[in-house]
Amino acid sequence: MPRVVAVVLLTASVAAAADWPAWRGPTGQGLADEPAVPLKWGPKESIKWKVPLAHPGNSTPVVWKDSIYLTLATKGGATRSLLCLSRADGSTRWQKDVQYEEQERNWNETWYANASPVVDAERVVVSFGSAGMFCFNHAGAEQWRRTDLGRWEHAFGNSSSPVLHGGRVILWCGPNEKEGRNYLLAVDARTGKTAWEHDEPTGSWATPVLAKVNGQDQLILGLSKDVKTQPEEKHGHLKGYDPATGSELWSARGLNSYVYTSALVADGVVVGMSGYGGSAMAVKLGGRGDVTADRLWIHPKNTQRVGSGVVVGGHIYQVDEDGRPHRYDLRTGADAWAEEAKLKGGVTWGSMVHAGGRLYVMMRDGSTHVLAPAAKFELLATNLLGPGEQTNASPVVAGGELFLRTFRHLWCVAVKK
Repeated sequence: MPRVVAVVLLTASVAAAADWPAWRGPTGQGLADEPAVPLKWGPKESIKWKVPLAHPGNSTPVVWKDSIYLTLATKGGATRSLLCLSRADGSTRWQKDVQYEEQERNWNETWYANASPVVDAERVVVSFGSAGMFCFNHAGAEQWRRTDLGRWEHAFGNSSSPVLHGGRVILWCGPNEKEGRNYLLAVDARTGKTAWEHDEPTGSWATPVLAKVNGQDQLILGLSKDVKTQPEEKHGHLKGYDPATGSELWSARGLNSYVYTSALVADGVVVGMSGYGGSAMAVKLGGRGDVTADRLWIHPKNTQRVGSGVVVGGHIYQVDEDGRPHRYDLRTGADAWAEEAKLKGGVTWGSMVHAGGRLYVMMRDGSTHVLAPAAKFELLATNLLGPGEQTNASPVVAGGELFLRTFRHLWCVAVKK
C-alpha cells in the first residue's frame, strides 16, 4: 500500500500566501508558495524599508496579514521582548517586555532571543526559554502565560520555537544538561492549560515538525546525543509522536551528536541531521516502534550544521555552518555537490528557504546567497546589506517581499513596482 505523506499547516487558521506564520513558514519546511521574489538587492537597492533594533537576537520574524512579530533581548537576557511591527513601514505598533532576573546559561551574552513566535488569526505565542511561554492577542493584550516550565540550562542556550496544531500550542522544552527535564509540552491555545507532557532523556535545539502520515497527524523531532555531558547515551534518535496525546509512535537510532536542525519531510521520507560533526540519515515513514531498519541511508559523520535545509524535487539542499553547499538525493544520500567550494561570507546558522524557484540562505555577515536548485551548482546572486551587519537568522518570504533580520536592523526587500 503506498504511503501518503503530507506536511501539515502549523496554524489553526489557514495561512494565506502572504503570511509566514511560524518558524520555517506555514509548513515548517522552509517552502514559500511565492512565484515572484527579489533576486538581487543591496543597501540602497530594492530596499522598501529598514528599521533599527534596540537589541540583538537570533530569532527569525513571523508575518501575519499587515503585522510582523519579532523577539529581541537585552544583554544577559534580563528583559526579553515581543515586538509587533507594521508591515507597511516597519514602525513599532506595540512591545511587550518580560523580566527575568535569574541568570540563564548561554553561549553568548546577547543571545537570549532565539525562538520565533507562532501566530494565527487569534493569537501570537512566544517562548522566552527559562522565562516562560506567553500568549498575546493581535492588539498586544496578554491572554495567558506559563512561567512554570522550569529552568532550561545548557551551555549553548535554547532555540526551539512553539508550534500551533489542533487548538493547542506544542513546545519542546529544553535542552537541559545534567539537571532538569527535556520534555514535549502541549497546552490549550486559549487558556494555556496543560493538555499533555512527554519526557525524553536528552534534549535538542530542533523545532518539532508536523506531518500527516497515512491519514494520521504526526509530530516529528530529532533528539541529540550530548557528546560531552551524556556519554552514557549511546545514540540520539529521530522520533514521531501523536500530537493529540504525546505518545511515541516510532523511533529510529542514528543521530549521534547535537541536533540543531528541524526534520525535513517529503515523499514518504523523513530526514534528520546532527550537528557538531555528527550524522545525517533518512527514514521511510509509515512504521511503528523501532524503525531503525527502515533507514534508507546514513552518513555517520559530517561537518558542523546548524541551519535546516529544504527538499525540492527529490533532493535535499543544505549548507553547512562553514558555507559548504550540498545536494543530497533524498532516497540514496548521494551528494551531487560534494566537490563544490564554500560560499563566501564566513559561517552560517541560517536555514534555507525555497521561493520563486530559487534557494535563499543568509550568512553570518548579513549577506544572502541565492542558488539554483539543480544538479549542477549555480550561484545566481550574492546580496550584501553593508558593513557592520551580522545575523544568525533566516530569510522570511511573504507576499513577494523578503524580511531579513540582523543584529542591528530589520530589512524589507521588495522589487519596485
